[in-house]
Amino acid sequence: MEFYPWMLARMPELTGIRRDLHRHPELSNREYQTAEYIEQHLDQWGIPHERVGQTGVYAEIRGARGEGRTVALRADIDALPIQEENDVPYRSECPGVMHACGHDMHTASLLAAAQALQAHREDFAGTVRVIFQPAEEVGGGVRAFVEAGKMKGVDRVFGIHSAPDLKLGTVGVKTGSNNASVDCFKVKIHGKASHVSTPQMGADALYAAAQTIVALQALVTRRTSPVDAVLIGVGKLNAGMAYNIVAEEASFEGTTRLFTQELRQQVNGWVTETVKSIAAMYGTEAEIEWEDYGSPLVNPEEICREVRPVVEAMLGADAVITDRALSCCGDNFADFQLEAPGVYAYVGVCSPDTPGSEGPLHNSHYTVDERALPIGAALYAQMAWEWLTDKKN
Repeated sequence: MEFYPWMLARMPELTGIRRDLHRHPELSNREYQTAEYIEQHLDQWGIPHERVGQTGVYAEIRGARGEGRTVALRADIDALPIQEENDVPYRSECPGVMHACGHDMHTASLLAAAQALQAHREDFAGTVRVIFQPAEEVGGGVRAFVEAGKMKGVDRVFGIHSAPDLKLGTVGVKTGSNNASVDCFKVKIHGKASHVSTPQMGADALYAAAQTIVALQALVTRRTSPVDAVLIGVGKLNAGMAYNIVAEEASFEGTTRLFTQELRQQVNGWVTETVKSIAAMYGTEAEIEWEDYGSPLVNPEEICREVRPVVEAMLGADAVITDRALSCCGDNFADFQLEAPGVYAYVGVCSPDTPGSEGPLHNSHYTVDERALPIGAALYAQMAWEWLTDKKN
């Protein structure tokens, strides 16, 4: 079965779905209308489904030829707090909210893949688990599916992401590290206020915070190898009440980005130690809270070898990109990979015919060349088909 021609023949319907989603974006954990829209299409095609959490949607397609392998396909469905500036008929109708990361493309593509696989269920054995995940932009949504048992017994998991750095008609399938882990740390430093003329009577939380922020960069330059990709960034700092008062309280927030679980644990531990020790040095106390937004995204070579021939058969030998640059952006598809072996593929959406498709992601003019939609949809369906019908497994 070749799904790419099937998708090309349904290009108007596929484009319409993507534009509907684009017009009605919803922020993370608020994707109620999006979930209902997905469910309406699944009902139309006779695909059984259920809610996972408040806004996650899970569907299941069982092959009519009996038991077999189990494959999971995932798309993220949430949008971003960005005011769209594209002048298109289907621009966002939700003030301050926009699909600026391609999740509308992912969702439309997976819906089309589900429709195609349901239409051909008489021809395969096994099960396709279809996951529409909310809250990817805030590092959420995966745990609910895992806790609901939707990843138990999965033999392969597959996902796609729009790639403005890749030209239309190409697909990135890179072995090894692709995206960094994402952890957020929030620090509160408690000191003691005094007049600025008598600093010895107080404990300066602002000074402790400033010294800590500087010291965190030294962890990168002096505690890790220069050949390792390590990022520690602080993007928010609040402190003090007045220019002539030693600050009693200070808080700052930042993130770490690493490409291996081992280095992730090590660096995050150093951050905690640095925060605590510098606070104590200046007579203050520090609290630090961590939020896990996603693990490093690593594509196994053996699974990449299963995906690349599928891309080549669809688009030609030159379509496979194996050396796409590392990204310090995260994607918690990586947390699905901790549950089952799988690959994340990057579908090229950049075309000179479509202004804004060259990116970057998360900006008010971002869009995709819609000719990438049947490519993404066919990849979802074809990978499920190949894994389910592979006689060697």
